[in-house]
Amino acid sequence: MPFSDEFQADLEALPHILQKKYALMRDLDRSLQEILRQNEQRCEQEIEDIKRGVRAETVRFSDEALDEQKHGIRIADEKVALAIQTYDLVDSHIQKLDQYLKMSDEELRRERENAAATVAPAPSPDGTTKSGRSSQSGRGGRKKTRLATAATAAAAATEVAATAENPTGMELDLPVDPNEPTYCLCNQVSYGEMVACDNPNCKIEWFHFGCVGLKEQPRGKWYCSDCAVLKNRRKGRSR
Repeated sequence: MPFSDEFQADLEALPHILQKKYALMRDLDRSLQEILRQNEQRCEQEIEDIKRGVRAETVRFSDEALDEQKHGIRIADEKVALAIQTYDLVDSHIQKLDQYLKMSDEELRRERENAAATVAPAPSPDGTTKSGRSSQSGRGGRKKTRLATAATAAAAATEVAATAENPTGMELDLPVDPNEPTYCLCNQVSYGEMVACDNPNCKIEWFHFGCVGLKEQPRGKWYCSDCAVLKNRRKGRSR
């Protein structure tokens, strides 16, 4: 199987795998919170019993309370291990994406070299070489092909990042490709939930929810602070 097909198959399977891992992390988190709640209630009750003299033995928590604490630690360790597995999974796909982009760039470079060797420019009457409109068009076509390939790969990376959004609120410090585009007022890469400015001429276009004070997708049209000011100025002038 060609590398591109293999990469595409792995990429399509990634969202489902991540959803299963995050669902398991949510279940572990709920179990841990329940154990901590029960243990807190048990310890508070045992402390009250010790204060009232109900328990005459040595001042210490019961074996049940200690077992609950140990069980909570085991669940927390399991959550950490699962988070590390998820991190490694996403990181491996990022590395594959970098390899795919490199191979695509090499393939485009070879296509340009072959085209340049095949199509020789026609000499002008004075003996100098002059490039015609057709060769100019060929370069433009190849440039568009390259941009389309890069855009497709970038869109695939964005889909992986959006699907891998952390539903448990845990922050995974994933490596960032230096060539990945940045957005928002914070000038960071795409992550988490984002909102687009409805001004088609907005210089930034996309914003992270947290950076613009949003907790959910706004209803109707939404404008960033800069575009909202420009929009209000235009309304004032039209009056």
